Amino acid sequence: MSDFTNAAETLAGLYAREFGGKASGRYRIPQKLLRELCGRRRLYQEDITALTRELLEMGYVMIDLDSFFVVMSANSFVNYRRVGKEMLAHAEGTN
Repeated sequence: MSDFTNAAETLAGLYAREFGGKASGRYRIPQKLLRELCGRRRLYQEDITALTRELLEMGYVMIDLDSFFVVMSANSFVNYRRVGKEMLAHAEGTN
């Protein structure tokens, strides 16, 4: 099992744990802690991609926001509004 698989399992497990005043759910983790979790001094883009893929396979999305990362359930996006062709065409015409 790779460092990224272990890290992804830990991150996925945190989603269900109570901390920060919430019973469970999305959270953010600083780069420094993520590097420590992965056992790396630096995280390169290919490392972040590998970790993101591992999490996605487990049903979670990791978003890179420069100084920290957000982890949330992929199911969070299911109820978002959908863009159709008509709306896209309308939006292109307003630019």
